[in-house]
Amino acid sequence: MSGEEILVCAVQLGENFCLYFAGLECDAFCKEKILQRVLRNVNSQLLVVRPDLNMAAFEDVTDQEMKSGKGMHFNIHYYKTTTPSAGMPVAFSVQVEDKSYYMCCEEECGKTIVRFREGEVPKEIPGESNNVIFFKKTFTSYSSRAFKFEYSLEQGMFLAFEEEGCLRKLILKKLSREDEVDETMKISF
Repeated sequence: MSGEEILVCAVQLGENFCLYFAGLECDAFCKEKILQRVLRNVNSQLLVVRPDLNMAAFEDVTDQEMKSGKGMHFNIHYYKTTTPSAGMPVAFSVQVEDKSYYMCCEEECGKTIVRFREGEVPKEIPGESNNVIFFKKTFTSYSSRAFKFEYSLEQGMFLAFEEEGCLRKLILKKLSREDEVDETMKISF
């Protein structure tokens, strides 16, 4: 609790003696800023979105491929929040050719999976969690340039990669302990 004083004005005494106030923020995410970045895993591979294959994976990318930027230059949408202790709320979008895609998580066969859907990230998101919001957290206390991203709808579930053949697919992964360090969850800009 901070020592900051907030002036509030009671405006109405409602049914069942509920007191209503004016000037308070509701629990919602409001877009604050957007940064464009490439996302790298612990192996310095770039995250690349392939909408035609309905997947995203970390890949080795040449300088020429990086300049073309198809599916690898992410917009990181930062949101204001009334609950900052959870981490900085962010959403991800990416441009592939002339279409915009946003990252979200969906239930499929009893498992939560990462998807990229065509469309824009909303400017305002009601509530304290949403399937497009991730909480950006420092990866470790001694690693201020690397992050992990916790899914807002499932505490302890983080963006990570999983090797599948020669691919390192983007997935959601559960941490078994809060203090566990899992290198597959390490993402840097």
